[in-house]
Amino acid sequence: MCARLGADPRGATLLRFTNNAVYALADRPLVVRIVGTPALRHRAPKVVRLARHLQRHGVPAVRLADEIDQPVRVGEQLATVWERIPDTGRRATPAELAELLRTLHSAGVPDVDGAGEWAPLDDVRARVAAGAEELADTDRAFLLDRCDELETKAAELEFPLARTLIHGDAHVGNVIVGSGGPVLCDFDSACAGPPEWDLVPVAVGRERFGDSPSRQAAVARRYGFDVTAWEGFDVLRGMRELKLATSVLPTAERSPGVRREAHRRIADLRAGNLNHRWMRYRSG
Repeated sequence: MCARLGADPRGATLLRFTNNAVYALADRPLVVRIVGTPALRHRAPKVVRLARHLQRHGVPAVRLADEIDQPVRVGEQLATVWERIPDTGRRATPAELAELLRTLHSAGVPDVDGAGEWAPLDDVRARVAAGAEELADTDRAFLLDRCDELETKAAELEFPLARTLIHGDAHVGNVIVGSGGPVLCDFDSACAGPPEWDLVPVAVGRERFGDSPSRQAAVARRYGFDVTAWEGFDVLRGMRELKLATSVLPTAERSPGVRREAHRRIADLRAGNLNHRWMRYRSG
């Protein structure tokens, strides 16, 4: 990848690795996101199209690197390349996330081909297939049946907010605070869909990870809508938890700690344990 970019791979820093291996280059202010599994390579061209839409509409978001034909393909590997935002050492607040989401949602559905429609459990099915060797047959059957059940329930919901472009994985970890303020990043899950979905991750963080209730309250107050008070929240919570449990399946063997946590989450879902606390995945 670096040879294609005219960059030096020496000294590159791995920032994170779940579904993408994300590297900050040492000799140029660029970040390279290499898709970690073949099952998710279809996302990269969509991400490029949506990033350009966000730039045209002035949405505070990371920007694609200029003068590079994207996505970048080297053999079977696919990557996107972004301008690096210098780290200020500050983590975004939930209120800042909510404000970014208000701006994103106000931009409307992009007039581009292949933006994608909201189908959050398609990724779960793809990950179950890609991680087939990681799962027992009973776990695999449960996850797929649960996908069907929740999709049926979601189709019956009446969403009070207008359909628009949504981030799809909206939590403060997908906000970078630069010198110019906070910006959104990671648009793998972005699509046209219900904005309620973007308000669910922080709420589920309270339920599953023990985050302070003040975080959810801040999002509800700044955005102007409390998703936990809506009758459809339990369905969307179930969908979000399925994604949280299966997100690392294709690459789980690379980290024993991540693998153990993934299987613990799946066991909780099978047992209907709604109150068990989960640990956030760590790539180390």
